[in-house]
Amino acid sequence: MAQLGGTSAFPWYASRYRPALPLPAVLAAHGGPLPEPLVRTLGGTLAEALASAHVLGVVHGGVCPAGVLLTACGPLLGCFGAMRANPVAGASAASATGVETGCLAPEIAAGGPVDRAGDVYALGAVLAYAATGHTVPERQEIPAGLRDIITVCRSRDPEGRPEPAKVLAELLPGAAYGALAGSTEPVSLPGRVVEALSRQSAEVLAAALPTQER
Repeated sequence: MAQLGGTSAFPWYASRYRPALPLPAVLAAHGGPLPEPLVRTLGGTLAEALASAHVLGVVHGGVCPAGVLLTACGPLLGCFGAMRANPVAGASAASATGVETGCLAPEIAAGGPVDRAGDVYALGAVLAYAATGHTVPERQEIPAGLRDIITVCRSRDPEGRPEPAKVLAELLPGAAYGALAGSTEPVSLPGRVVEALSRQSAEVLAAALPTQER
């Protein structure tokens, strides 16, 4: 639930607080790669979000572990537009945007345009990170149940990469499209991750509100 208020000169917007951890912090809290069922939920939800964006003609252009937030109700995809088709002159695509090198499709790293196929490559890199702890693992490092879908997402040939809807179907067979991204239903999370989210909530509640000196 969100609320708007204030005046035209001093408007304000408020929404319900939801504890969230970026994916690297999730792996740190868990103590290593995530269990396969959670990786499947993570990947399916991100694939659904990308599919919805692509239908609207929106290319994310910056999918990476740091841009994925995990909440008690599942993952959220942020950092839309972090990568541009024409990065800063004289700088690599990665250094210009801060996107992890392992998440850049080869054609984008070579200076090509940011497109939907690049989003799918980056999705594969994020799944690899969640399952192994790094974005460019050896094939045998990837859990057997995730190996094929991650490998095909990270194909060097853009034409060989699946559409996000296909990734969703592979990761979560039978999942209803539109029921994952932005869900309000809790998902199963490892205990240490739940603890980290709870700790974040407690710290926010304990924080002192800023005061205005007169």
